[in-house]
Amino acid sequence: MGYGVAMTTRDYCHLSAEERETMSLGLAAGHSLRRIAVALGRSPSTLSREMARNAGPRGYRACTAHTRASARACQPRRPRKLLDPWLWQVVQTQLRQGCSPEQIAGRLRRAYPEDMRKHLSAETIYAGLYVLPRGALRSELLAALRQARKARRPRTRGTDRRGQIPNMTPLIERPAEVASRTVPGHWEGDLLKGARNGSAVGTLVERTTRLVILARMEGTDATSARMGFTKKLRHVPALLRKTLTYDRGKEMAEHEQLAQRLAIQIFFADPHAPWQRGSNENTNGLLRQYLPKGTDLSGYTQRELNAIAHRLNTRPRKCLNFATPLEVYAQLRHHSPVALGI
Repeated sequence: MGYGVAMTTRDYCHLSAEERETMSLGLAAGHSLRRIAVALGRSPSTLSREMARNAGPRGYRACTAHTRASARACQPRRPRKLLDPWLWQVVQTQLRQGCSPEQIAGRLRRAYPEDMRKHLSAETIYAGLYVLPRGALRSELLAALRQARKARRPRTRGTDRRGQIPNMTPLIERPAEVASRTVPGHWEGDLLKGARNGSAVGTLVERTTRLVILARMEGTDATSARMGFTKKLRHVPALLRKTLTYDRGKEMAEHEQLAQRLAIQIFFADPHAPWQRGSNENTNGLLRQYLPKGTDLSGYTQRELNAIAHRLNTRPRKCLNFATPLEVYAQLRHHSPVALGI
């Protein structure tokens, strides 16, 4: 290129005064940032950032750019937000209560909308946790983070060998108001299986409020599912017990008796379409924090399952603008949690 300094590529650092002079001369000569970057042994993005930070009204001048950069370097950096004792205590407390960093950040913005000192991002929380010194506190808080869900093996696309369910009503016949999530009373259901599929817990999620109900099951067969869901759903007021959307698991073979006993309409999702019961699928993932895979679920009492459901129902949710399911439910229907029997 012929105007000064040829340098080898290096790790990123700010430009020196000599490099800024070379860059200024190159721009004045009409060369592109990419060509100047090659001559300096720099990344073009480094020069692009330099332009954005330090160019003046009349373009890029080495002397002006160096003065601006030097003044900025002398400015004190903002301290990490998690050095604030109050914020750090809030983060620790809510992590131990099962909240994710995103939920903690969202809840703080909701509780203190005007106080920017009490706002922080989920990334700030993650960064703070991973730079903690090694020790018991760090291990405890990292263990409280929700584990990433493992990749699911695709279901067999061959013949369904689980048996057929008689007289199913397909999802396409479900009322349009269910999809809109504006009217409470529409539920999604499933079984959460235990070790070797030998035990199960019934899971029910209300689509509008994301309220969770857990039902203890005596087994994994159709009769156990009917009895378990009936026992829990009969405590839900009839006006809030309109529909139930389920997958095509053979445990719902007695769906007609369940529908008649509860005066509820039951609809079945399409095969291999878990997104049609997205709220329930997501909730099952959250429940694995409390009911891990490989656990014998028959050992849990209904009281213990109610306590787990209560933890989820008092956990802020992003889809609810970081309100809790119980808060949203109370706002919409003015019912107490006791009325739901959860």
